[in-house]
Amino acid sequence: MINKSNFKEWFDRYKYSELAATSAALITSQFSRIFSALTTAYLITAAEYFAFYSVIIYKSYKTKVAQNNNQKISNKEILVLIQHLFLEFGYPAALDFFFIRPSCMYWIPIVTGNYFAGIILGKITADCFFYFLSIVNYELIKRKSKPMK
Repeated sequence: MINKSNFKEWFDRYKYSELAATSAALITSQFSRIFSALTTAYLITAAEYFAFYSVIIYKSYKTKVAQNNNQKISNKEILVLIQHLFLEFGYPAALDFFFIRPSCMYWIPIVTGNYFAGIILGKITADCFFYFLSIVNYELIKRKSKPMK
C-alpha cells in the first residue's frame, strides 16, 4: 500500500538526481538556436541522463559506504549495487531514452506553441512515465532484498 512515507522515500531518493537532470535539460535546450529541434531533443535527453545517473550512482555508492560504517565496500557489494540500479532503471531508461523523452521534447513544444513551456511540460510528461516504472522496480527490489523472517 502506498502511503506518505513511500512518497517521502521516493522524493528523497530521486530529488538531487532530478534537480541535476532538470538543470541539464534547461541548459541543453539552448542548443535549439544552433541545431534542429530533433537533434536538440536527443541532446537534451543525453544531458539529462548523464546528470541523473551521475548523481544517482554517486548517492547510491555513498549510501552503501555509510551503511558499512564508512568502511570500504567490497567488489561484490559494488556489483550488487550496479545490479540493483540496472534492475531499477534498465528497461524504463531504455524506453525513455530512445522513444518517450525525445518524442516529448520534440512534439510538446510544437503542440504548445511555446518552446520553453513545451520543454518543461515534455520533461514532466516523460518523467511521469519513467518514474512510474522505476518506482515499481525499486519497490520490487526492496521486497526481494529484505531478509526472510
